[in-house]
Amino acid sequence: MLEALQYPFMMRALVSGIFVAVLLGWLGTFVVTRKMSLIGDGIAHASLAGIALALLLGWAPIPVATILSMFIAAFIYFLEKKTKISSDMAIALMFTTGMAVGIILLHFYQGYQPELVSYLFGNILTINTYDLWNIVVIGTIILFLLFIFYRKILFSTFDPVGAYLSGIKPWIYDLILYVSTAVAIVLSIKLIGIILVSALLVTPSAIAKLFSKSFKHFTVLAIVISIIIIFIGLMLSYSLDLPSGAVIVLTGTSLFLVGYLITFVIKKIKDII
Repeated sequence: MLEALQYPFMMRALVSGIFVAVLLGWLGTFVVTRKMSLIGDGIAHASLAGIALALLLGWAPIPVATILSMFIAAFIYFLEKKTKISSDMAIALMFTTGMAVGIILLHFYQGYQPELVSYLFGNILTINTYDLWNIVVIGTIILFLLFIFYRKILFSTFDPVGAYLSGIKPWIYDLILYVSTAVAIVLSIKLIGIILVSALLVTPSAIAKLFSKSFKHFTVLAIVISIIIIFIGLMLSYSLDLPSGAVIVLTGTSLFLVGYLITFVIKKIKDII
């Protein structure tokens, strides 16, 4: 299985996958804690409009989808905070609108577009050097922002009122979190696919939550688990010749079931003792 790493396309997929895993693993801890797991689906599906527009105009899809996703994330936050619309309603609104616009734009595209399939379902073969550099450069910027503003984002997550009273403006750090999550989701689309990408945002955190006793432990464990899921998923998808996105998601689900079984057995043993 490891002989696959001798191929350049697998190395590109692995390096980009590790960056995506760290980003989504870290961001996922905030997303799960804030109970906004649906944002992954909302941003991913709404980004279809940006991808479709780029394909129609002959532009690079990921940069266009990235820019659009930033506006979508900001608009979701605006709807959530400045109107009577709840978070899930705002996400659902952008989810369906983005998908509808994307489908209409694709209607005007003449001919078969094989690359579109990779955006929908993920394909390790389509990760080229340009995609890799996009993920590394933009991903590094997001990680830098998370390192700088980690404590303030954390404070705003657990105690927004206290953060405001202490002089912090929670809306700034909420917006940073929303936009960073949106960009990270778009960066991972070619690897995992629009339809499945939200799973990698939530599953590692769901597994980590089974074993964590502090938020710091929760964050580190979620990132490590996310990397493990990506690595095993990529190796299996290559060995079995199956779509990378689906295999990565099923790998995560399998690890969650194993994790749950372990915690269940441990609890039963403690009860007996």
